[in-house]
Amino acid sequence: MPILTAPRFSIERPFAPESDSVRRVRAAWISDVHLGTRGSNAAALLDFLRNYEAETLYVVGDLIDIWQLRRSRYWPQQHNDVIQKILRKARKGTRIIYIPGNHDELLSKFYGAYGNITVQKHAIHHLVDGRRILVIHGHELDTVVQNVKWLALAGDVGYQFLLSLNPLINFARRRFGLGYWSLSAFAKKRVKDAVSFISRFEEEIVRYAQKFSVDAVVCGHIHSAAIRKFGGVTYYNCGDWVETCSALIEQHDGKIDLVMYPPSAKRVPTQLGLRELIHSGA
Repeated sequence: MPILTAPRFSIERPFAPESDSVRRVRAAWISDVHLGTRGSNAAALLDFLRNYEAETLYVVGDLIDIWQLRRSRYWPQQHNDVIQKILRKARKGTRIIYIPGNHDELLSKFYGAYGNITVQKHAIHHLVDGRRILVIHGHELDTVVQNVKWLALAGDVGYQFLLSLNPLINFARRRFGLGYWSLSAFAKKRVKDAVSFISRFEEEIVRYAQKFSVDAVVCGHIHSAAIRKFGGVTYYNCGDWVETCSALIEQHDGKIDLVMYPPSAKRVPTQLGLRELIHSGA
């Protein structure tokens, strides 16, 4: 198995809204959009899908939040637009690989190929130079989701509640000239840090990936965009479209970039936030 050199990545700025340019890339990975929830930043994802044309688009789980839709019905036009945009890309020749997560696990009953859309448990992506990347959602290694599902469901309700408080908190912060701050992200980070969840998750994902004799692994699930090196395996997490609003792209030379979009015009990531993503992976 070839040994990777230091990971090649960068943080890219999104295009200005008035730009008509489209960047063509070999592959793109998006995860954890959670359509059907009020926290989903569908508008930011639509900007990304308009700005980038990928030969292969990986939807790495939790595109639709079926858990939330079972509790309440919320489906604005922008969420429908995301689905239509992905389907339109497939019709125009983009290869779509859909890997169900835990929130859209219902789709795991429909593994198979549907035109240019393939639904499968996991995938192996080949970079230009022949390196192999395992693509999984990541909930397979989350013992809470796998073994104590009721606790995961309860935690999801709490997370959605904290997300609902973010607009009110940031309205008050803007009145005082303060920048965007996420209560839900802060609470999630504090709780998961208390049990060393994120670091253990990353380590377990890499250990799991080694069974497939790959050079890297791409996942989502924990809503924490990151690029980290663990020995001979590189860990990539494409983040989410609830708070981070991030995706991974592979350039035609094999370089993998982390692309970030602001959740809205008033939520521009700070330099500290970007630095934390790179160095802490959280």
